[in-house]
Amino acid sequence: MTAPKTLDEWLAHCERQHTKSIDMGLERVAAVWARLDGRFAMPVIIVAGTNGKGSTCALLESIARQAGYRTGLYTSPHLVHFEERCRVNAEPLPAAALVPHFEAVEAARQGTPLTWFEFTTLAILRALAEAAPDVVILEVGMGGRLDAVNVVDADCAVFATIDLDHMEFLGPDRESIGWEKAHVMRPGRPAVVGDPAPPARLLGHGAAVGADLRLLGRDFNFNGDRQQWNWTGRSQRFSGLAYPALRGANQLFNAAGVLAAFEALRERLPINAQAVRNGLALVQLPGRFQVVPGQPTLVLDVAHNEQSVAMLARNLDSMGFYPRTHAVFGAMRDKAITEFLPSMLPLVDVWHCTSLPTARAASADELAQGVRGALARDAASASPASRPPREVRVEAHADPAAALRAALAGAEAADRIVVFGSFFTVGGVLKEGLPRLDSPHARAPGAPGAPGAGA
Repeated sequence: MTAPKTLDEWLAHCERQHTKSIDMGLERVAAVWARLDGRFAMPVIIVAGTNGKGSTCALLESIARQAGYRTGLYTSPHLVHFEERCRVNAEPLPAAALVPHFEAVEAARQGTPLTWFEFTTLAILRALAEAAPDVVILEVGMGGRLDAVNVVDADCAVFATIDLDHMEFLGPDRESIGWEKAHVMRPGRPAVVGDPAPPARLLGHGAAVGADLRLLGRDFNFNGDRQQWNWTGRSQRFSGLAYPALRGANQLFNAAGVLAAFEALRERLPINAQAVRNGLALVQLPGRFQVVPGQPTLVLDVAHNEQSVAMLARNLDSMGFYPRTHAVFGAMRDKAITEFLPSMLPLVDVWHCTSLPTARAASADELAQGVRGALARDAASASPASRPPREVRVEAHADPAAALRAALAGAEAADRIVVFGSFFTVGGVLKEGLPRLDSPHARAPGAPGAPGAGA
């Protein structure tokens, strides 16, 4: 068989090396990592949690770069291109630069079966170690205890908020899930917990292994008003900070945890107030309550579980008045769709349900049926006096791009389109670049592109 030569060929090869897409366990990954002589000579920060991991990683990267450090970042999943998962100094490593690391993993595994995620994670870890940045930031894929990223002994662990997701693998409740995530902690090393109500088993495991637990509300805290916010840690304080450029009410929790991580590593990675200010102002992260100006306004959010969708609904509610909201919605079949749909029902006037290019996804028809069922239950439980009935339309589409086109065709210029439910949903509308919407209803008759205008 001809050896793969391009990144796409290697990714296809990775899909064929294990009979399962997910095989929880570290033994195989650890063995291959040892054969690769895998190690990091620079500080490593590992980020775990259910919601807010991506934002936390982006904030860590942005502030570190503004402090003059060269950064390495591994994050998953990607929105459009695989190379998004591996960044050095905020730039994705080119496909050609990743290929030698896939070759090295193939040679080192010596027939050991690896899942796609395990194989690609090892290749990226090797690429980051070889790039030799000043600091490496690693996002846990799922859980922590048995996640491939946990083969690395991180110098600092950061926990974003913890909620219900991947319960078939991590357990039925927050306590079980928190315990799984807690295992990225290491004895004597800082573990920053940014969840305001962390699971007791997460804290219990940290105490049992002797981690240096740093808790929101005890070891660090924040407060603010409409214009600015302040952060206080064990030995540092930052005052009069601007709000992070990332939108959403939850971003202060993420930013507070990030500053606590830098405080914990200040002897190896000192940062100053100006780096914090610049990093907060310049941070970017596509697909996390990303608001794209246009007519209509476009909102992109990868929210796909009960907590993150509820936060999306709160953020949408705080945006101000829009005559109508159109949703482009695609989701995995294994997500708790019936639990998170109620948060969005009062906000959405037209649902454009979409199929996604993965076997895990629910079909557009399945999602449309789920939305109609949720609407019926909501109508049956509502008091007519408190909530007058309204007409809500539900449609099904073959892919996210088609769903977005249909939403735009039916939207007025002053409306809002929200794309959410999965990385595949947001990625599907970003495949050709960031959409700049121009509702046909906003064009004056005879203007370029308007119905009836000359060619």
